[in-house]
Amino acid sequence: MSNNTGNSVLALLLGAAIGVGVGILFAPDKGSKTREKIKDGFDDAKDNLKHKFEEASHQLRNKFSGAKYDLEETYEDLVSNMSHKTEDVISFLETKLADLKEQNAKLQKKQMANQQKETA
Repeated sequence: MSNNTGNSVLALLLGAAIGVGVGILFAPDKGSKTREKIKDGFDDAKDNLKHKFEEASHQLRNKFSGAKYDLEETYEDLVSNMSHKTEDVISFLETKLADLKEQNAKLQKKQMANQQKETA
């Protein structure tokens, strides 16, 4: 919960408690009616608190849902970029391998030519 919401809830509960105390002190009604009013006041405060909690919960869910979407999108971009980079690296390595094979073939030809000269 944000600090604002926490302060609002605390102010609500404190106001309800003060209201109950003042209501009891100045109640012109019978005890049963006063108790019923107190119960109604607590029920209202409970409903209000429940509504605030549901609202804060909904806001948190929305924030986390957006964060999850952003994270998934970032991950997909990263995988896509890595895939392209991997293809670049593979192409580079294939080119180097072809060059090395060509150099190796030339060296083998020279060695065979040198061996034939030595045996002749």
